[in-house]
Amino acid sequence: MPGTYEFEDFLLKVSTPFYLLLICVEIFLTYRPSQEHHSPRASYTFKDSFTNALLMLLNGGIDLLFRTAYVGVLIWFYNMGFKATVSNPFFYWFSLFLLEDLAFYTLHYVDHHSRLFWAVHVTHHSSEHFNLTTGFRSSVFQPLYRFVYFIPLALVGFNPADIIIMYSLTQIYGIIVHTEYVGKLGWLEYIFVTPSHHRVHHASNVQYLDKNMGMCLIIWDRIFGTFQEELETVPPVYGLTKPIENATLANTVLHEWKEIGKDFKQKTDLRTKLNYLIKAPGWSPDGSRMTTKDLQKINQEGAIKSLYNK
Repeated sequence: MPGTYEFEDFLLKVSTPFYLLLICVEIFLTYRPSQEHHSPRASYTFKDSFTNALLMLLNGGIDLLFRTAYVGVLIWFYNMGFKATVSNPFFYWFSLFLLEDLAFYTLHYVDHHSRLFWAVHVTHHSSEHFNLTTGFRSSVFQPLYRFVYFIPLALVGFNPADIIIMYSLTQIYGIIVHTEYVGKLGWLEYIFVTPSHHRVHHASNVQYLDKNMGMCLIIWDRIFGTFQEELETVPPVYGLTKPIENATLANTVLHEWKEIGKDFKQKTDLRTKLNYLIKAPGWSPDGSRMTTKDLQKINQEGAIKSLYNK
């Protein structure tokens, strides 16, 4: 699909200076002395930003190496599927945008609720900083399975080249919402994913965990019950609930896989081992660990007790 590669090359040339400009502005704002505290904010560190760049390159390299395979799969399903004839280009591209955004929401939901996929996606959430470079902190191995969620789009008649182009376009938006320097955006908060929504998504505060999964549209979270507003009384604390002890590049990518390996070494039956892999992060057969739902239930019960004790 030479046209697709040319368009992606065009997007790269246009978006790169755009990103660099925004990052420079954000760094300036970050290190501008605060009038209140007379100290710079620690939103950026060189090590964190450099790690983000390396993870982006690893992700991009895997995507490039695997592209022939996943494009071939999408083309096969496209040829086998239903060829919907849509004469109106606006309706075609708008429908593709909506359905691809829903596909990404589904992908993202599974990444958070199945430990196998969380082991890949956790890399994106591992930074304790939240800035525009965090958007490049890619889930390194995600290109190996992301395309599966786009197969239904190919089956109903969307051209694989258009699917890839739409994903590249929406990724631009998905990156620029990684910032602390944009507040709430009024009525837009009801339709689109905003920086406020995405700050919640990256926070490790219990009430914020596994919320706001959308790429561009927040409507899916509102429909499916995963929406959480950013609360003034609960400032986001970024990173993981259990920080990585040795945050080398390799450990940042592989630390959850190592933990899965430890669980697999336990003397348990095959079903339990599969549950360690498939069920939500934090699941254990004896309840000795806690999933997000467990943590949020305890947090909610504590809030109710506190309310009644007043």
